[in-house]
Order: sequence, then structure tokens, then C-alpha cells
Amino acid sequence: MIDFAEHLKSVHRAVRAGADDTVGVVLRRTYDAAAADVWDALTDPDRLRRWFMPVSGDLREGGSFQVEGNASGEVLTCAPPELLRVTYGGETSIVELRLSPESDERTTVELEHTVPRAIAGSGAGALYVGPGWDGALLGLALFLAGDVEEGTDLVAAANAPETQEFNLGCIDAWATAVEESGTATAEELRAAVEVAKAQYAPGLI
Repeated sequence: MIDFAEHLKSVHRAVRAGADDTVGVVLRRTYDAAAADVWDALTDPDRLRRWFMPVSGDLREGGSFQVEGNASGEVLTCAPPELLRVTYGGETSIVELRLSPESDERTTVELEHTVPRAIAGSGAGALYVGPGWDGALLGLALFLAGDVEEGTDLVAAANAPETQEFNLGCIDAWATAVEESGTATAEELRAAVEVAKAQYAPGLI
């Protein structure tokens, strides 16, 4: 049985407003796996489809990719096993993955997704993407721990009631992160929370 509460606590979340008029969400989590193994899970299409989504294309610097049923992008930087930087859904939407070995078998992953303020609206825009990235880091944790069986229906798993409950916890955590960042008004935050609940936990509202 998945301990969703423990997974929820395992992620550090932050919202930042950049001097370049961007808004970013930052997630950080440590995994009990070597950096090379984590990197491989993040970049090998055969492994990606088992915990994230099917990804096609050329996952090398200068290459492009398509996430099935989701975003496409370009690989801006690919420096294994430390840094992967890509566009995601648009040239101004940047996702950066930074890997830091804590020991031979322990690695911290930091994910930052940055968009122009004009797209995010305010720091409350973190509610639109943050819980989704939480789900990705959860999937990676389960996969690295050997808890994802071959052939698992990831869409069904993502829509399961217990996963939606996890998503509600993520939404609360992101709302707190937005408040702490001071990057949105109370009204902006309330509206974003309602949108996030409809997006990530439609079966529970």
C-alpha cells in the first residue's frame, strides 16, 4: 500500500518570482538511488513510459521530443548525470532538472519549471502545474523503489481516488508555498486553488 502522506512530506516546494519577470515552481526530493540510475530513469524512453508517459523523439542536446497526449519541447541542455534543461509546451516554458548525488546510492532531484509572469498571471499560477509535477516525482519514487509493475495503466492510477486525495494534499502544500512567497493576492490564490481542484481532483469536488 502506498503511503501517500509520507510521499507528500518528502517534497520541498517553493514559488519564486524572477528578476526577469518570470514565475517559477521548484520541487526538491531525495531518492535512494544512484545519480546515474535516476538520470537514466528520467531520460530513457523505455523507462519513462513506465512511470511518466510515453515520450518520443531525440532526447539529446539540440533534439526535440513529444510527450504522448501532452507537451512537446526542445532539449536545451543535456549534461548527464547532472543537468537536463528543456522547453515544455512552448519556447518560454522552461523545465530544468538538476541532480545532486548525496552518496553513491542517494540522489537529490530538483525540478524547476519557469514561465513568464504574463502566462502565470502571478505566483498563484504555481497551482496549475505544481501538483502535476508532484505526481511525476511520486511516480519516479515508486518506479525507483520497484513499486510500478510492467503494464501498469498510469492514466487509471493517476485518476484513482487515493491519487486524487494525494493531489488535494499537494494543492494545500502549493497554496502554502504561494502564501509564503508573497507572489499572489489572496483572491488570486483562492481562484487558483479552485481551478487546481477541478483539474487534479475532479472526482472529489
